[in-house]
Amino acid sequence: MRIAFLTAPEGVEEIELTEPWKAVVEAGWNPQLVSTKAGQVRAYRHLEKAGRFTVDHVLAGDTAEAFDALVLPGGVANPDALRMNSRAVGFVRSFFDAGKPVAAICHAAWMLVEADVVRGRTLTSWPSVATDVRNAGGTWVDEEVRVCHAAPATLVTSRKPADLDAFCRATVKEFGAT
Repeated sequence: MRIAFLTAPEGVEEIELTEPWKAVVEAGWNPQLVSTKAGQVRAYRHLEKAGRFTVDHVLAGDTAEAFDALVLPGGVANPDALRMNSRAVGFVRSFFDAGKPVAAICHAAWMLVEADVVRGRTLTSWPSVATDVRNAGGTWVDEEVRVCHAAPATLVTSRKPADLDAFCRATVKEFGAT
């Protein structure tokens, strides 16, 4: 399986990228770092600069067609930048249109709100995003991990880095079920 990890050029929370990436690799799948610019993305540990990671694929009108599933890592800056990019928003929406599974952690739920795919779904996120989820027609819950099987696509969400073990387990389970 080919799994897209969508990040902005700067601002992704490092552990929210690296731990799901490792889980995907351990499942025997092929993760691909997708961004809006070529080169490398800068990760952070909260507000401190962390590692750099090489972009495998640059968005240019892409859809879910080339991938089997999507992971949206968080960090405050990452989804805040991505939701201002129409290509990134369209890319996220295309996974739901195609009925392909999506996993989002922490502030990444902002991308789901921007892509207008939360209406009628139950999900979790970083608590400050709860009002945005509700205003977009979703139901927000304060849970370690939430799997929503509402048609057309399965959605796995988690609140924060402390939830990564549960998030990674649920992501691998749900992605493997497709």
